[in-house]
Amino acid sequence: MRAFVFPGQGSQKVGMGSELAEASSAAREVFEEVDEALGQKLSAIMRDGPEDQLTLTENAQPAIMANAIATLRVLETEFGVKLADKGVCVAGHSLGEYTALCAVGAFDLSTTARLLKLRGQAMQAAVPVGEGAMAALLGADVEKATALAEAAAEGEVCEIANDNDPTQVVISGQKSAIERAVGLVKDHGIKRGILLPVSAPFHCSMMQPAADRMAEALGETPPGALSLPLYANVTAAKVSDPAEEQALLVEQVTGRVRWRESVLAMSADGVENFVELGGKVLAPMIGRIAKEATTTSLITMENIEGFVKGVT
Repeated sequence: MRAFVFPGQGSQKVGMGSELAEASSAAREVFEEVDEALGQKLSAIMRDGPEDQLTLTENAQPAIMANAIATLRVLETEFGVKLADKGVCVAGHSLGEYTALCAVGAFDLSTTARLLKLRGQAMQAAVPVGEGAMAALLGADVEKATALAEAAAEGEVCEIANDNDPTQVVISGQKSAIERAVGLVKDHGIKRGILLPVSAPFHCSMMQPAADRMAEALGETPPGALSLPLYANVTAAKVSDPAEEQALLVEQVTGRVRWRESVLAMSADGVENFVELGGKVLAPMIGRIAKEATTTSLITMENIEGFVKGVT
């Protein structure tokens, strides 16, 4: 049993998608459609940079999605491999949940691009620059991270944003609280705390204005039917109902990304093989969560061709 998974922010890099675009008209069409939907040459920023423009949340989110969907389109169009035939479910990390929904037909590509552009803008606008921060805790499980966050908060926001795998948890909140937490890691038996180069404190209660904006946007363009079930970030449980998923996407803006639990839930439901499209970020995490599982990352045409040989 196979799951298709889609990476989140941090997987972007200058040059992403270039090789696929050169090799495949199906990939080029994805990048062109996203450019048109957004009214900007996002594909040029993806191809040539500058890096600081690609890293902007409002650009990174649709860019990561476009790259993954271009990979999927090559798989489907050039090789005739359909997700619904070769997989039993999908999941995505944070913005990757939108990519997953696009992959299973709940949103069309243009709508997904516009929603992610808006999501990036809304998340950036929710908290003035410099007031929030995020930190990765290495060598931390969720119990240690929770104890640290509670100790560091001192009445401020310091919350778990991502439960990524058994060795990595990300915290998010007010800058002073996150800095205190990084200073306290050794006291809590955590190997390292690293402040992340992000422009806003994602997946914490400070993002409520962005959640409100997404509730409005998703009310105007709700998801449609899903061709495969999705494991949602905030519940780590299977969802097939579009109305339920719409509510979960709003909750996701302020809620914890329960990636470790999502992978465990997919494994418990029989998934043995995980295929990451458009990056190699989730596959190593999955390897640390579900040690018996096999993982594949599809980024290049060579990767795709190798995968196709194995499934057809």
